[in-house]
Amino acid sequence: MKTGFAVAALALAALAPAPLSAEVAETAASGFVTRDMAVVGAEPQAVWLELISPANWWNDAHTWSGDAANMSLVPQGGGCFCERIPPEDSDGAIGLAGSVQHMVVLQAYPRKVLRMRGALGPLQSEPVNGVLTVTLKPVKGGTRILWEYVVGGHMRYPAETIAKAVDGVMSQQLDGLAARLGRIDDPEARQKKAKPAPAKPPANTKIKPAVEKPKPPSESAIGDDFLDDNGDTDPG
Repeated sequence: MKTGFAVAALALAALAPAPLSAEVAETAASGFVTRDMAVVGAEPQAVWLELISPANWWNDAHTWSGDAANMSLVPQGGGCFCERIPPEDSDGAIGLAGSVQHMVVLQAYPRKVLRMRGALGPLQSEPVNGVLTVTLKPVKGGTRILWEYVVGGHMRYPAETIAKAVDGVMSQQLDGLAARLGRIDDPEARQKKAKPAPAKPPANTKIKPAVEKPKPPSESAIGDDFLDDNGDTDPG
């Protein structure tokens, strides 16, 4: 068993380069929000089936048993995102199997949203609560995955330090999932970059001062706002 999991998680996350789309979206003394995104060349059905099979893509280094094959997820309300600890014989004693509950499923909406509650990794020893929301959205050529983890509560770690560490670990898990499905560029982001620059006005042209437009809120996984471009969040 990896008894040094908490320390290893912090060390590995600090050393591992994070993808450009990853970010610590918010940090406060009482918690933080990490957010990452990937676009894969697979339909939401295939993405969903892979998402609920963490044994296929979860990073071995971030397990208590040292083997992601021991991870399992029951995709229904109250279902467990758990890990089996295989028995080990020691000092002549018969080995006994153990287990870890990483998170509990709050919402399993096939092909759309998986939301779970739990304190992952080194946060498990702290009186904090965390909610992981993984949202799937069809895009041209595949599916966009938004991965957001919101943590709140008292921690014995400096918030900025643990936020960066957890963000790195979360990005590693998303990378593993995306690699299984075939990660591609975000088509919408590529289209925005491809837009031509506006032509420069003649030298003698009077330029009216630009009116600053309010910045749109960053995309979040708090609900259906990520699913519905029209902003309709009414479940009814």
